[in-house]
Amino acid sequence: MNKLFAVIKREYVQRVRTRFFVIATILGPILMAAFTVVPGMLMMVRTGGPTRIAVVDQTDNTYAALASELEGRAGAPVKSATPFVPTEPAVGPGASQEQMKQAGRMTRNNLSLQQVTIAGRPLADVKKELEARIQARDIDGYVVLPPNLLKGESPEYRARNNADLFTKETIQSAIGKVVRNQRLEAAGIRQEDIERASASVELRSVTETGQESQGEFGFVLSFGMGMWIYMSVLLYGQLVLGAVIEEKETRIAEILFSSMRSFPLMMGKLIGVSLVALTQMSIWALTFMGLSVWAAAAAGSFRLPHIAPIIFVYVLAFFLMGYFIYSTVYAVVGSMVTTTQEGGQLAMPIVLLLVAGFFLSFNIIRNPNSPVAFWASMFPFFAPITMLVRIVTETPPLWQILLSLVIGFATATGLIWLASRIYRVGMLMYGKKASIPEVIRWVRQA
Repeated sequence: MNKLFAVIKREYVQRVRTRFFVIATILGPILMAAFTVVPGMLMMVRTGGPTRIAVVDQTDNTYAALASELEGRAGAPVKSATPFVPTEPAVGPGASQEQMKQAGRMTRNNLSLQQVTIAGRPLADVKKELEARIQARDIDGYVVLPPNLLKGESPEYRARNNADLFTKETIQSAIGKVVRNQRLEAAGIRQEDIERASASVELRSVTETGQESQGEFGFVLSFGMGMWIYMSVLLYGQLVLGAVIEEKETRIAEILFSSMRSFPLMMGKLIGVSLVALTQMSIWALTFMGLSVWAAAAAGSFRLPHIAPIIFVYVLAFFLMGYFIYSTVYAVVGSMVTTTQEGGQLAMPIVLLLVAGFFLSFNIIRNPNSPVAFWASMFPFFAPITMLVRIVTETPPLWQILLSLVIGFATATGLIWLASRIYRVGMLMYGKKASIPEVIRWVRQA
């Protein structure tokens, strides 16, 4: 046991004291913030001013309603060339669903509408004039509303940037809503009745005790945990692989085998390197949680979803199980190959089993107690995802959860044992790659 702790201490201290570990630990939260905050900030930055759209209204009564709809203020006065400036919503952890919808609308381009009157001129001449203004970059596009718009005639849209689908979709949606309202008004239905009849209905999901259900949060939690395991394996799998191959390249393990067995050596390596990874991820997680609480407090709204504490215990248990299972896969591969590059290529197809767990989860969500769901949650390579999905959708009996954990950790232990036997014989191999029959023979004779 003392030799096992000595190996763990060496693997852990040797890597934590490096400059790379310190730099990566500091840069981790910075890069995380850059990939989450910066894209949102860039989407809110106005580049190049508003999109200038000229509107030719041949119906003589649609432009005002269209401009009001695009401005988002029903009945607001409309002026020519008035830019569309959306109200910036307050978004935070406690933001309502309507506020989140408003945040999504921030991605739409700002619009500046300009009304163009025909004044008895042919429509072709008006289009030529507008085309010249587009070429002169006086406007970015124009819309022609035909006189029979309410009877089904399609409007015409011309833009200098045909790839700007956001502006096209925004204008098309606004025209559709205006036309629908005008048709209902023509049928004798008042605007107030239209708005009241068009009000959406929100379905409130509750639990058996009558409390509001947090199923959506649990769903996101389980899939987020799956992504966390996947990213952790990608980030630290090569570290485990390199630790196993390290003594192979220097032949130091031949000396170590004279004083200790291969199983505690392999176990110590895996635990030591995994503790390095868990230390770094814990620092990142605490930093992220601290920044989230600070940002929520600064926004003045913070509401933690009601989740049973046992759910977080299950999340931690299955995360550790999944991480150790796939880390031991890298250990097994590292005991077979001679270079890190070979190991990465050989381990990737096995790690893709985790991705298969994501696809199985969609079927499990619909029927979490089906035979497929049960066996998928017992298969150790799928269980870190599939069992968590079952727990947050319709919690299975406790014995199934415990059985899944026992099978998972037993699989990790068995893989370490397998890796140690392959590793001990593979150390004596020089100059050639191990084939599958040779590996099976090593396991039997070790």
